[in-house]
Amino acid sequence: MRKRTKVAVVAVAVTAAVIAGSVVILTRDDRGGEQVAAGQDLTTPVVKTDLVETQQVDGTLGYAGTVSVETDRSSIVTWLPQPGDTITRGQHVYDGDNQPVPLLYGKLPFWRELYHGVADGPDVRILEQNLRKLGYGGGLNVDDEFTAATAAAVRKWQKALGAERTGRVKVGDVVVLPGAIRVAEVKAKIGTRAAGEVLTATGVRKQVTVDLPPTKSALAVRGSKVTVGLPDGKNASGKVVTVGTTAKAPSGDDDGGDKTPTLPVVIALDDPAVTGALDGAPVTVDFRGTVHKGVFAVPVNALLALAEGGFGVQAVAGDGTKRIVVVELGAFAGGRVEIKGNGLTAGMKVTVPAT
Repeated sequence: MRKRTKVAVVAVAVTAAVIAGSVVILTRDDRGGEQVAAGQDLTTPVVKTDLVETQQVDGTLGYAGTVSVETDRSSIVTWLPQPGDTITRGQHVYDGDNQPVPLLYGKLPFWRELYHGVADGPDVRILEQNLRKLGYGGGLNVDDEFTAATAAAVRKWQKALGAERTGRVKVGDVVVLPGAIRVAEVKAKIGTRAAGEVLTATGVRKQVTVDLPPTKSALAVRGSKVTVGLPDGKNASGKVVTVGTTAKAPSGDDDGGDKTPTLPVVIALDDPAVTGALDGAPVTVDFRGTVHKGVFAVPVNALLALAEGGFGVQAVAGDGTKRIVVVELGAFAGGRVEIKGNGLTAGMKVTVPAT
């Protein structure tokens, strides 16, 4: 009767890049035959596929951009929004002296009073564009000239707001920003004078920011796809929209922290709704790395650690015959590993541990 050597199942780290997985250590009997643990009858096919290496880094979920809303009107604050509120075109940003200060969309703030007869300028065009969008510019010719028709449209708008119908727009009567905002923090207080900063806000588009070490800058290519891991375990797809070009040292006075300079990377989510109400939450970002095309791959747990060193897979023929195929390991991605070896073919059945 042949003497057989015991078999053990162990967890090993195949390389620094692979997740530890269960593998079977093979030993040889006194006639040189390779043996495997009993009961390992489940199989999986060897596939020929493309493996994409990924690298995971930490990021933060938040909102795009920041802005400070300020005023020099010195009016008494009579209404304020709440943090988290979204304000769109025409809605109140705050009220001063019981008069609404609405939001208009534009790239330039109003730096002068606008009225019939004022010199032509781009601020007039911004005002007329907004009046038309808000439904008060019917028949209005949108240009740089403030006409009697512009003044009439302003008075209609002021009537709807409950404001004094002057046909004029003073500096501080409106807040002009590039788009809708989300209130981040309210600085002013009701009953006090609104001089200086009233509130801070962000854009309404959710995004992920990553501080990437310069040594990993090759991972972040503008327009490239990424996968974002959310705190609830769900994944969200996105793409890189901006990549910083200047490395910056981390802010703060903590001498014990990591002072390695980083590059800011911004990622836009394909479907921001999947994040729910999360804001400022930590996330993980999987960046796509090297693509290994047309390689043979198996699940990591199909690997067998050979007693004499190296790795193999146990191939199962159609008649149930089993043999060990010694393999070299390549890329790891998505729970699979690239394998190279003589006799490998796509569709070949190899054993995997029962779970």
